[in-house]
Amino acid sequence: MGKGKGKQRKQIILPPELPPEIAEDEIQVSDEDLQFVDENKDYAGFVSRLDTHSINRQVTRVEGVSEDALEALYEKRRRKALEQKEDERIVVEVAPVDVLPVKSLDGEVYYRTFSQSAEVPEDEGDVDKSMVKMTKAERRAKLKKSKKEAKKLEKESTKAEEVQPTQQESALAEVKEDLTAEEAFETKKRKLAELGMALLADPEANIKSLKEMLQFTKDGDQSIVKLGLLSLLAVFKDIIPGYRIRLPTEKELEMKVSKEVKKMRFYESTLLSAYKGYLQKLLALEKQPIFHHVVVRCVCTLVDAVPHFNFRESLLVAVVRNIGSSDDVVRRLCCLAIKSLFTNEGKHGGEATVEAVRLIAEHVKAHDCQLHPDSVEVLMSLSFDDDLGKPEVQDDNNKMKYKKNKKRKNSEESNQLQGNDRKKSKKEIIAKMKEEVAADYKSVSYTPDVAERKRMQSETLSAVFETYFRILRHTMQSSEASSEANGNLTPSGSGAHPLLAPCLSGLGKFSHLIDLDYIGDLMNYLKRLAARGSNSDSSALKMQNLTVSERLRCCIVAFKVMRSNLDALNVDLQDFFVQLYNLVLEYKPGSCLCCRDQGEVLAEALKVMLCDDRQHDMQKAAAFVKRLATFSLCFGSAESMAALVTLKQLLQRNVKCRNLLENDAGGGSVSGSIAVKYQPYGSDPSLSGALASVLWELNLLSKHYHPTISTLASGISSMNSAQNQVYINISPQQAFKNLLLEEESFKFNPQGSTQKSNSKSKSRTTALPSTLVRDEPPPIDENEVGKKLSRHFALLRDIKENERLRGELDRTTTSLQLYEEYKKQRKSGIKKSKRSVGI
Repeated sequence: MGKGKGKQRKQIILPPELPPEIAEDEIQVSDEDLQFVDENKDYAGFVSRLDTHSINRQVTRVEGVSEDALEALYEKRRRKALEQKEDERIVVEVAPVDVLPVKSLDGEVYYRTFSQSAEVPEDEGDVDKSMVKMTKAERRAKLKKSKKEAKKLEKESTKAEEVQPTQQESALAEVKEDLTAEEAFETKKRKLAELGMALLADPEANIKSLKEMLQFTKDGDQSIVKLGLLSLLAVFKDIIPGYRIRLPTEKELEMKVSKEVKKMRFYESTLLSAYKGYLQKLLALEKQPIFHHVVVRCVCTLVDAVPHFNFRESLLVAVVRNIGSSDDVVRRLCCLAIKSLFTNEGKHGGEATVEAVRLIAEHVKAHDCQLHPDSVEVLMSLSFDDDLGKPEVQDDNNKMKYKKNKKRKNSEESNQLQGNDRKKSKKEIIAKMKEEVAADYKSVSYTPDVAERKRMQSETLSAVFETYFRILRHTMQSSEASSEANGNLTPSGSGAHPLLAPCLSGLGKFSHLIDLDYIGDLMNYLKRLAARGSNSDSSALKMQNLTVSERLRCCIVAFKVMRSNLDALNVDLQDFFVQLYNLVLEYKPGSCLCCRDQGEVLAEALKVMLCDDRQHDMQKAAAFVKRLATFSLCFGSAESMAALVTLKQLLQRNVKCRNLLENDAGGGSVSGSIAVKYQPYGSDPSLSGALASVLWELNLLSKHYHPTISTLASGISSMNSAQNQVYINISPQQAFKNLLLEEESFKFNPQGSTQKSNSKSKSRTTALPSTLVRDEPPPIDENEVGKKLSRHFALLRDIKENERLRGELDRTTTSLQLYEEYKKQRKSGIKKSKRSVGI
C-alpha cells in the first residue's frame, strides 16, 4: 500500500491563461458604470495603485514546481494543441444538385465529400482555447465584436439592395405606395364625412370637431384639401345662427352665470374662431391657381347664404376683387353673389349693399375704369325706394302734435294735487319700458327704421353715381388723349371704353334719382360724347373714337333724363336729333353678336326719340322719314323692319308729311314753298329739304325678298288714299325682336311649302299688321334653273377666254411691229457706216 502511494505521480495543474490585453479604444463602458465611478471615486482609487506585474506572477506560479519544469509543461500543452488542430478535419457533403453521385463496385450510390480545415483566427494566435476557459471580459469583448460585424454586414447588404433594385421590386413598391395612398385617401374621406354628419346632427355637442375638420385643409393631398373646404362650407352654411355673434367683455366674463349661458358662450366662441380660421385659409389658398375655383365658389356661397354674420367685410372684398376676372366661371359666380346681395336685403338689412357698392366704386377707381362690363352691370340690380321722404314728414307732424299735447298736459298736471305724482311716475316707468322693448326689437330685427334706410340709400346712390360719373370723365379724358396722340382718328371699338355701355344703361335707369345740380353737367357730357366729329366742331372731333352703339346710348340717356325731370329742366334736345339723323348713315350691320346689339340699340333710339315724342317739326319729321326709307334699302331685314315701323308712325302723326307719297314732278305738293332742292347728305334734318323729295324707296321695298317687309311697305304706300284708317302700331324694338326670331327659325323654301309652320307664323305676326299675308310664289323647276345657270356661266367663261386670247394677240402683234422697226433701224445704221468708210 505504501509503495503504491509513493510510486503514484503527483498531477500538476497549470493555472489558466491570463485574459488578452484589449486596447482602450475597444473598451466600451456604459453610462451607468461611468456615473457609478464618478460618484464613488474615493472607493475606487485603490485600483490605480495596484501592482499588476506582481499579481500576474503570483497567479501564474505553480507551487512546488521550478520555473524550467513549468515552462516545459507550457510548451508541451501548446504542442499538443497544435497537433490536434492539424488532425482535425471537418467533412462536408456536397449538395446533390451541384455534383452527380458515384456508384461503387458493391452497387452502393454515394455523393462526394470534401474536407475543410477549421480556420483559426489570427487574433487568437497559437493559444489553445479548447483547454482553457474564457473569462467574462473575453466573452463580453467577443460578443460586442460579433455584433459590430453583424451590423456592418446588414448595412452593406441594405446598401447593395438600394443601389441595385430589380424592376420587379420597384414595381411592387410603387403598387404598395399607390394602395397605401388610396387607403389613406378613403380613410380621410370617411373621417371627414363622419365629423360633418356628427356636427350637422348635434352642433352644440360636437362643436370641437370643427378644429379637426380644419386640420384636413392643411393636408398635403390637394383632393383632401378641396373636400375639406367644401365639407366645412356645408357645415357652416347649416349651423351658423341668424344673428351676429358678440363675444362677452371682460366684465361680463367676471360675472357669475348659469351653466346654460357658459355652454352657449363656449359654443359661440368656438364657432367664431373656427369660422375665422376657415376664412383665413380660404384667402390664403385663393392665390394658388389649383384652389382658385373652389375658394371663389365657397366665398360666393357664404356671401349668398350668411351675409349677416361676422367677417362679412373679408368675404365682400374677395368677391369684388374677382368680379372683373378674365375667367368666365369666376366672374359669373361673383356677379350672381353680388346680385343676390342686392335683391335680398332682408337678410342683412341693407348694410351689406352699402359696403358692396363702396367696394365696387373703389375697385373701378383702382383699375382706372379698365374692367369687364359685368363688374358695373351688377349695379343695375339695385332697387331704391322713392317714397322714403314721405313718412318722415308725417312723423315730423306727429312729433309736433306730441310736443304740443305734452306742453298742455304739463300745464294741467302742474295745477293738480300732489297725490297725482304717483300716477305720473307709473306712466314714466311704462314709457321707459316701452322704449327699451322697442330698442331691443330694433336691434334684433333686420328692418331698420326710416331714417336709417334713408341714410343707407343716400350713401348707396352717392357711390353709384360717383362710379358712373368717373367712367364718363375717364371716357372724355382718354378720348381727348388718344386724339392728341394720333392725328388720324379711327373708331377704336368698345374695347377702349368697356364700362361706358353699362354706365349709360345705369344712368338711364336711375335718371329720376339724379340731383338737379348735376343734370346740366351730365347733359353736356352726353352731348360731347354723342357728337359726330365734324370739322367745325373740334370737341366733337375728339370723340370720334366711340362706336355708333355708344353714341346712340348717349342720346337715349339724354332723353330719359330729360323726361324723368321734365318739370325742373328746360333743355334743348335739337343737338341729339341731329346726332341721331347722322348716326343712321354710320350704322354698319352684320351677322356678329356686336352688330345685333347695335341693332337693338338703334331700335331703342328710334322708339325713345321719335316714337315716344309726339311733337315733331314737319321739316324734321319729313327728313327722318326720307332717311329711314333710304336706310331700309341698305341693311338687314330686322333693321329695315324697325325703320319702317318708325316711318309709319311718323306719317300717321304728321299728316302733311304724307305728301311725300305723291308722285308729283319736282317733289311733293308743298315742296315749292319750303325748299328748293333736297340735300340727302345734309347734317341738319331741319335744313335738308326732305319735303321736296318723293318716297320712291317704298316702291323698291314692296318687292323685298322678305314678305313681311314688302307687305308693310305696300301698306305705307297706300296711306294717302285711306287717311281715316285705324292702324295697328307696335314699337320698333318689338318689330326688331319679332323679325329676328322669325329669321332664326325661317328657312327659305323655293318650292313654296310654307304651310308647315302656320301656327308659329300666326303667333309671331299677330303683333304685326294684318295685311302681311302674301300669295305663295309659283313652283320653280330646278332642272330648268340649272340649265340656264350652266349656259350663263359657260358664256362668261367664253367671254373671259376670248379676252385672254385677244390680249395675247395684241401682245404678239406689238412685239412683231417692234421687231420690224428694229430691223429697219439696223439696216439704216449699216448703210451709214459703209458710206463713212468709203469717204
